[in-house]
Amino acid sequence: MNLQPRLISRIALFSALIYVLSYATAYLPNVSFVFFIVFAGGYLWGALAGSMIGLIGMWLSSSFNPFGPAALPLLVAQMIGAGCGGLVGAFVHGRSDHGRIPPGMMWLILAAVVCTLAYYLPVNGVDAWLYQPFWPRFISGLPWVAISMVSNALIFPLLFGVVTRLYARESRFR
Repeated sequence: MNLQPRLISRIALFSALIYVLSYATAYLPNVSFVFFIVFAGGYLWGALAGSMIGLIGMWLSSSFNPFGPAALPLLVAQMIGAGCGGLVGAFVHGRSDHGRIPPGMMWLILAAVVCTLAYYLPVNGVDAWLYQPFWPRFISGLPWVAISMVSNALIFPLLFGVVTRLYARESRFR
């Protein structure tokens, strides 16, 4: 993939959007637009761009957090988990006749679940490993994963229309 200035600026814009929106929803427990933004980046510009959006955006929001930065192992798990959303977006794009046919509601809900699990399983695993005891801490995080999964299952279908409009607009420049 050739990272042209146009694509680099979009990666930077979406990464900054993750940073800003992560604090706009900071007081809503486990409701986050981060997963959708990374997914949308992967859907619009491919797996590499989407993953870079997740990696950079999560690094920004976790490193420059007003509540304090994340521990390094946790930061790495967050970045990797968020980057996986770009892969999911690119996969769904490939399955939707390369953007000509928007994915159905079930594809979007499934993508929301996969993005959520791809993020929270490594993050909760590293968190439980760091702060021990492992299994009680890991299991106690699962209800928060469920809340995030439900919110993402609502956010993805509700906001996907914006992505299809953006995709149609971006297609004119390809």
